[in-house]
Amino acid sequence: MRAVRQTEGPVLILAGAGTGKTRTITARIAYLIANGADPATILAVTFTNKAAGEMRERVADMVNSAEAALVTVSTFHSLCVRILRQDIEKLGYKRNFTIYDQSDAISLVRQLITRVAAKDEKLEPNAAQNLISRAKNLGVDAPTDENAEQTLAGAVFARYQRELRRLNAVDFDDLLLLAVKVLREHEDVRTKWAARFRYLMVDEFQDTNGLQLELIRRLATGDRPNVCVVGDDDQSIYGWRGAEVRNILEFERHFPEPTVIALEQNYRSTDHILGLANSLIRHNPRRRAKQLWSGRGAGEKIRLVAAPDDREEAIYVVGDLHRLKLETGISWEDFAVLFRTNAQSRLIEEAMRERGIPYRVVGGQSFFDRREVKDVIAYLRLLLNPADDVSLLRIINAPPRGIGETTVARALEFSIKRQTNLHAALSDAEFAAALSAKTRGAIGEFVALLDRFEARMFAPLADRAEVARAFLDESGFIADLRRSCRTPEEADRREESVFDLLQDLGRHSGAAGEKGLRDFIDRLSLESDREEETPESGHGVTLITLHAAKGLEFPHVYVLGLEEGLLPHERSRADGTIDEERRLLYVAITRAKQRLTLTHCSTRFRYGQALPRQASSFLRELDVAHLEFVDFAKELAKPATEQAAKSSFARMREILGN
Repeated sequence: MRAVRQTEGPVLILAGAGTGKTRTITARIAYLIANGADPATILAVTFTNKAAGEMRERVADMVNSAEAALVTVSTFHSLCVRILRQDIEKLGYKRNFTIYDQSDAISLVRQLITRVAAKDEKLEPNAAQNLISRAKNLGVDAPTDENAEQTLAGAVFARYQRELRRLNAVDFDDLLLLAVKVLREHEDVRTKWAARFRYLMVDEFQDTNGLQLELIRRLATGDRPNVCVVGDDDQSIYGWRGAEVRNILEFERHFPEPTVIALEQNYRSTDHILGLANSLIRHNPRRRAKQLWSGRGAGEKIRLVAAPDDREEAIYVVGDLHRLKLETGISWEDFAVLFRTNAQSRLIEEAMRERGIPYRVVGGQSFFDRREVKDVIAYLRLLLNPADDVSLLRIINAPPRGIGETTVARALEFSIKRQTNLHAALSDAEFAAALSAKTRGAIGEFVALLDRFEARMFAPLADRAEVARAFLDESGFIADLRRSCRTPEEADRREESVFDLLQDLGRHSGAAGEKGLRDFIDRLSLESDREEETPESGHGVTLITLHAAKGLEFPHVYVLGLEEGLLPHERSRADGTIDEERRLLYVAITRAKQRLTLTHCSTRFRYGQALPRQASSFLRELDVAHLEFVDFAKELAKPATEQAAKSSFARMREILGN
């Protein structure tokens, strides 16, 4: 296969939906190694920890374990951490920097808004952090002069960046920004890393932003660097978070005279599904031409259903999948219901509950967002970096220790005046002299606890998991965690989360001294980024947004709400993103393997009002040769088929028999 064997020079592989792009990258890695390439010079970059993990497993299955271990398969953020842990000192930071995830960043922003805002000024911390993140991803530096700080957002951005620097901390956006900066400004660093990686491969290239593209360009060497990118401009759906489809559309501008290879055979879907997808996406004016085809036969036509309102839409979809389940006996996990916005899932969930159908809503709270997990990570971070104010503020009163909010506020003021960190302020004799004896004693005990366990954690041959468990017990954290729960079941669940984390610490922090713990915390911080619940993590029908469904596949798919204002979304015309909305529907269509149903409503309830809806303009772009128009009234009036009735009674007999 040419996509595997063309290993020299720039290569652009246009991998349409379901054409096996991950398999192509792993086969390239195996081919390179089989033909004498040093595995340590191969770098494969992707976006999520899950995708990187799957790629590593596939590589390990194709080459021997020693060679597989030498290949660098990484997310963009993990690659940046690797670069910065070696070379961030060139930018004035220390190598033991702390990585702040989004929750930490918002916590710091909240503190700064309180300090900076006037009484009549208001700024929502989440919105402020999003603005800062967006600016960083566009390569915009924080304001430095007084004029630029005249707005509250500008002042918060400037102080946020100064505070991170003072704490020797970076956020997720800084990882990419600083890695590019050190490669751009220090030729010796760029030369070192470029020499390390001779073969570069990038997965999901259509999702890259400007900084990620620059990172790859800085690492590529020679007039014709060995850069292979794999992606599909037709599946570029993340423009709202900074992805630039022009990176793949204008690949030749960055890497001249590339070999361009199109993968068009789809191994997932039927001809009718692919024909419908092709007829839609060709209406996008700027795209690289490709025509998906399948060897799986024509299959069923795509059903198009016009429902009177969104409640009837939900009843129809749930009834239809229930009937299909009874008729065929297939698994609930074979079904997926896709929608543009999370709010659309409520009626589907109600209809599922009424019929007793199991389901899972993808995108629930991540393990890493649980309060108890965030607290434990903050405790561990403090042992690594006592200057980490955000972590210290998070746990200084978890559990309550007799250090009141007024004392904490005074300590913060003292640290600002002295230009030091909060831990140093709490340990300062001058600060302590102004406190009551009781408060002084509470602070002394707390600081002593941190110092004592810092020494134990980094002692030779220390069992870090056991030290951490003892730390949390002695601090009173575990007992307080259980007290704060409403039920014993909740207490057990939360405590189990803590012990799962400590077990993970024991398994994954093998290196001696500070490095082992730091690597473990780095990994946790990186895993919390873009971590999402996946369909494998639950049981039942999958309910999922169109954006979250990318990369997944299901035998039977329902796509809801094909209406103007919903798909395409009402903002898209003003924002000029209709093409991206069309790509979003294309992604939704190509999730289906066997059977696809599209629905829209005449009326949809919003804020308690019934609002008239107009069918999506995208429907007019679909080739009717692939469509079956369903009569809604007749479909609802249909009696259960004989096979469905038999299956239902058989299941009832089985339940009663048990």
